[in-house]
Amino acid sequence: HGVEQSYETAVEWYRRAADQGDAKAQYNLGVCYQNGHHGVEQNGDLAVEWFRRAADQDYADAQCNLGECYYNGHGVEQSYETAVEWYRRAADQGLADAQFNLGHCYYNGFGVEQNYVLAVEWYRRAANQDDAVAQCNLGHCYSNGHGVEQSYEVAVEWYRRAADQGLADAQFNLGHCYYNGFGVEQNYVLAVEWYRRAADQGHAKAQCNLGVCYFKGLGVEQSYEIAVEWYRRAADQGSANAQHSLGECYYDGQGVEQNYNLAVEWYRRSADQGHANAQFNLGGCYYDGHGVEQNYDLA
Repeated sequence: HGVEQSYETAVEWYRRAADQGDAKAQYNLGVCYQNGHHGVEQNGDLAVEWFRRAADQDYADAQCNLGECYYNGHGVEQSYETAVEWYRRAADQGLADAQFNLGHCYYNGFGVEQNYVLAVEWYRRAANQDDAVAQCNLGHCYSNGHGVEQSYEVAVEWYRRAADQGLADAQFNLGHCYYNGFGVEQNYVLAVEWYRRAADQGHAKAQCNLGVCYFKGLGVEQSYEIAVEWYRRAADQGSANAQHSLGECYYDGQGVEQNYNLAVEWYRRSADQGHANAQFNLGGCYYDGHGVEQNYDLA
């Protein structure tokens, strides 16, 4: 703004201000070192040093980032307990990211005793500030009755708020609710709509479920070919369910030309991840000699 853009010069001015004790500049300098941006080489130790200087001045963003450094062991020895301390200091100042992180720690028992009630409390504080991931996680708590009375209806409300912000996990969860009639009237058309939004963002579970909808003709015109397309996109990301479904399509010649060899390949990928139906179908292929040499022992 008003000057030629120069990251190196920006860092130089951050450093001058940081050396004089400016907390925001110290934080910005820490971010530069953390990410290796703006003409400085990535350096976790220096990132932590500058975050700590700003955090000691009660700069909430720096406290949260310092907590993340301890959480991940970047530039410091990994410690969930110390991460929680810094998250709490930032969360008490109202920083949504820190409130979410603290909720996450309580939910999973990282650095604190697991406590769903406190997880919900911190998720809610962040969710009320429109933190989409916190809204989605709060929906998950209501869906499963973790720390709150179980309610699909309230879960749907939170999923929707996060989904409207574009969060793929929430879009998938909302689609799942419409598909199964959890907290809303069952509606396959709306299920497909939300699955598609998440699938278009590369969400593997949504891609697989969208494939199921096309395969069965639920909420869309039935199409094995389009089902295979979505199964493949999810399978390529490692979805065991999609790999199994794609194997079945090749085995039965639905949406693709029948090919036992490819069926076996996809069954095997899924089976290697512990998918029981894929393991059973792979056994059947060995038993019948479809796509592999017949082998009763391996079957």
